[in-house]
Amino acid sequence: QVQLVESGGGLVHPGGSLRLSCAASGRIFSIVAMGWYRQSPGKQQELVARITSGSSANYADSVKGQFTISRDNANNTVYLQMNSLKPEDTAVYFCNVVIRAGLLESYWGQGTQVTVSS
Repeated sequence: QVQLVESGGGLVHPGGSLRLSCAASGRIFSIVAMGWYRQSPGKQQELVARITSGSSANYADSVKGQFTISRDNANNTVYLQMNSLKPEDTAVYFCNVVIRAGLLESYWGQGTQVTVSS
């Protein structure tokens, strides 16, 4: 099993910044990709950003130039730096990790609330 521990969510004013962290531990053989998804009330879950083991990153169009994803391979941790936050960024953010253990396995964090409000 793989455990994911997220941190860094909270309440921030519009224009502010937050940094989310997600640390993976447990039966990790080979991490294929790490990413962040978000879901706000009444909306479907959407990919925010994803980074592969080769550090190739992709972003949702809505956050390009605003959010930056990075990873610390030594500590199996992925980060999401969120700048110039807007009220529409308000959501529960979920960490996702895909590992290769024979087959591909996907694991999810418990979610962390990000609220952007004045």
